[in-house]
Amino acid sequence: MRLSAAAGGLRTDHYELTMVQAARKSGAADRRCVFEVFARSLPAGRRYGVVAGLGRLLELIPDFRYDTAAVEFLVDTNVVDDATAQWLASYRFGGAIDAYREGEVYVAGSPVLVVEGTFAECVVLETLLLSVLNHDSAVATAAARMVGAAGDRPCIEMGSRRTHEEAAIAAARAAYLAGFASTSNLAAGARWSIPTTGTAAHAFTLVHPDEAGAFRAQVDALGTGSTLLVDTYDVERGIRTAIDVAGPELGAIRLDSGDLPTHAQRARKLLDELGATNTRIIVTSDLDEFAIAGLAAAPVDGYGVGTSVVTGSGAPTAGFVYKLVARELDGRWHPVEKTSEGKHSVGGRKWAARWLTRGRAWAEVVSAGGPVESSDDRDLRPLLDAYVLGGDVLQSPSLDEVRAHCRRAIAELPAEAMKLSPGDPAFSVIRA
Repeated sequence: MRLSAAAGGLRTDHYELTMVQAARKSGAADRRCVFEVFARSLPAGRRYGVVAGLGRLLELIPDFRYDTAAVEFLVDTNVVDDATAQWLASYRFGGAIDAYREGEVYVAGSPVLVVEGTFAECVVLETLLLSVLNHDSAVATAAARMVGAAGDRPCIEMGSRRTHEEAAIAAARAAYLAGFASTSNLAAGARWSIPTTGTAAHAFTLVHPDEAGAFRAQVDALGTGSTLLVDTYDVERGIRTAIDVAGPELGAIRLDSGDLPTHAQRARKLLDELGATNTRIIVTSDLDEFAIAGLAAAPVDGYGVGTSVVTGSGAPTAGFVYKLVARELDGRWHPVEKTSEGKHSVGGRKWAARWLTRGRAWAEVVSAGGPVESSDDRDLRPLLDAYVLGGDVLQSPSLDEVRAHCRRAIAELPAEAMKLSPGDPAFSVIRA
């Protein structure tokens, strides 16, 4: 069965729809509820996370519907009964969503997204919300750590061949909003106007009779500002050939193997000797934030990162969960919470604000009693904004706006939070 845009509602788990069917029979389906997305803990070794994926959700939720083919599939496979199928045929999310701004930082317990509506309309969104937020936030968090390790040197996302084809596009967006300079993924470039870059792989060199011929063909086609891959055979010989072909105005060389710090040192020395003092050195080859940090003292001008960034650099999910925290009975809201061992949740609809001291994040104040406001003794920045009301999208910040906010949010973190070693969260959560 081929999904149409109107069948987006099938991007959910079987048990979401069986819960709807049972709740319709019990009378609970139309009960007003509040669900919350939060992480019980940060991935091992992480001191903060970066919220990403909200912009994609705001595009996907309006198409979370059930067309005729989808409804027939659900009935034919006995997922739901006829009455539930009729309800799904007219489904449209009509509730409200408040969320942390995309690009915001969070820690364990941060209520990054709050969904209010009927039980039935909210529960079917769980899988979509979590799949997008968990993937994109994991990538953005890894990317932010890499950008921090790189300092003022640009990072290029080039991991499309190391993940699912659709995940690759989303990963390029998440990496860019967290500070990467560009991507190799053309679909991401077309969809979100992310700068794209790329020149040639080793296969291009190998298909030519010799390295000089390959370099000459590339320079003839792309100009001397191109980046030549010089380690197909021998790095020193490759550099000499590159400068012989392109001249000292060559834009950059790329190193993709071996002892990168040593190769970079020798490459810089040789390039300078050959008069190519402005030729940049780009390094690739299974880089992660730790490898980038290890290259800080090397004469490197940029990093190409693949597998590690698109897979979250060891943490492929942010660990977000979607839990019911409040329900309405007799016109009043009542908090609800799990008391399961190791999986406890805190009841009540939440509001959150970042407590800043001299412009630095000191704590996060989370309240179940109403919005948190500043006072004479504390400077608070509200964290939850309204994005959906009555099912309608209220705002959809541009990717450039999201990227700028991520930069500001990370700049608020204390210096300790930027360390790559395991340690305490960037700030504590205070329950008010």
